[in-house]
Amino acid sequence: MSISPYPSPPPPLRPARGLRGPVLAPALDDSPLAIAADALALGQWARVRTLLAETGEDWDLRGHRLTVLATAPDSAAWAGDWRLAEPDSGDAATLLALATVRLALHGASSTEAAARACAAAARMLPDDPTPWLGALILARRTGTPEARDHAFQQIRARHRDHHHAHHLMTAALAEQRPGARDDPRHPAHTFAARAAARAPADSPLALLPVVAHTERYRVLAAAGRAPRTDRDHWSTRRAHQILRDAFDWWLEWGGEDHPRGKVDLNFLAHATFHEGRMAEAAALFQRIGPHPTRAPWSYAGRDADGAFRAARDTALRRAGDTTAPGPRGRR
Repeated sequence: MSISPYPSPPPPLRPARGLRGPVLAPALDDSPLAIAADALALGQWARVRTLLAETGEDWDLRGHRLTVLATAPDSAAWAGDWRLAEPDSGDAATLLALATVRLALHGASSTEAAARACAAAARMLPDDPTPWLGALILARRTGTPEARDHAFQQIRARHRDHHHAHHLMTAALAEQRPGARDDPRHPAHTFAARAAARAPADSPLALLPVVAHTERYRVLAAAGRAPRTDRDHWSTRRAHQILRDAFDWWLEWGGEDHPRGKVDLNFLAHATFHEGRMAEAAALFQRIGPHPTRAPWSYAGRDADGAFRAARDTALRRAGDTTAPGPRGRR
């Protein structure tokens, strides 16, 4: 099933009602991660050790879990205690690195200390892309383009289709040439298209062109050059093709068993809603459930929680009794 070619424009977002639930929780639908993050906030790092041991070398899952654990209150202090207790633990070193990166980005630690922590973790776990993910997060905000590109290439050398790393690079490249409008040759678009084309057929990187188009909207809005309405950003022929291909991929593959699958669903729902495709957006919102993400709902200066709720309720109401499409779950 493809998206219908003549969608009606979405109504303006209004405050949402009903379907309340947990929102903007970084663990998303990973319940063991949420439990471990709560335990870490209380200093119970042994539960984190168990979780990471169970995660193994699923690099996308490991990266997701460690970046979320690094957001727990006092995560750097507790990771430091863990490393003192177990100085040979690469997991402790990697959590400390990502937590120190977070502190550096909030001005509570130096970028030099964060870079040293990432390098130390990378030496302890040379096959793990996660310490380099920390370096990429740091370089994305505080480093040079060369440092950013180096970190990304180190990640790809260890896990070619690293989901989070590709999202970070797409967001960074979207900030180049901020005044350019719908230019298909923009670095963000060419990067996303190339990554999607070279990934395996079932890879969620197939949705990266939607992410690129959305990240460009973020940059244009910040520069005061966004189209007059959200729908205008998705009304071009190329944007329609990007979204149609992404939605068809979701129908074919689903991709919801990926640890960051809810991130992709939020980007796809955001784009589908703003193009006015209410039945398709409603199906996506149903799959998202109580797991919205801050990006992209916070873009253009919006309150992420309120924007998500308003779009979700509008899509579900407008979709009415229409049978919502869903993924066929091919594997």
